[in-house]
Amino acid sequence: MRAVVQRVSRARVTVDDEETGHIEAGLLVYVGVGPDDSSDEINWLIAKIATIRIFPDDQGRFDRSIEDTGGAVLVVSQFTLYGDTRRGRRPAFTSAAPPEVAEPLIEQLVDSLRVRGINVAAGRFGAHMLVDAENDGPVTILLDSADLDRPRRG
Repeated sequence: MRAVVQRVSRARVTVDDEETGHIEAGLLVYVGVGPDDSSDEINWLIAKIATIRIFPDDQGRFDRSIEDTGGAVLVVSQFTLYGDTRRGRRPAFTSAAPPEVAEPLIEQLVDSLRVRGINVAAGRFGAHMLVDAENDGPVTILLDSADLDRPRRG
């Protein structure tokens, strides 16, 4: 599972001129699902999104999470996070999970963040979406569940 997490002042997503979700201050999270991803990876990602400290405290240090700030999360499914550009000029997306695997996991992610008390908005799975965001910082963090298997350096 892969995610790009951006701290935003505001973000919204529309499909066919219909707004499907919007937030004010919080996190815009693009999520890609791999074919072998399961609830284990979802639970890891939920914990990361909810607790990653990328909001400033009173001294300006990254010391607050979305749970601490009471901000919102906008989740946008994005299979292109699994684009393989090693050969040729057109990305291959064969490493992304098929929709029947990915969609329930994205829904589980959204539902589980809500259970934690986080205000969550979302795009529409499989749709062509327009995302409008005002990045704050900018702060952008990459999360990849493949990191679960790697020892931490230092």
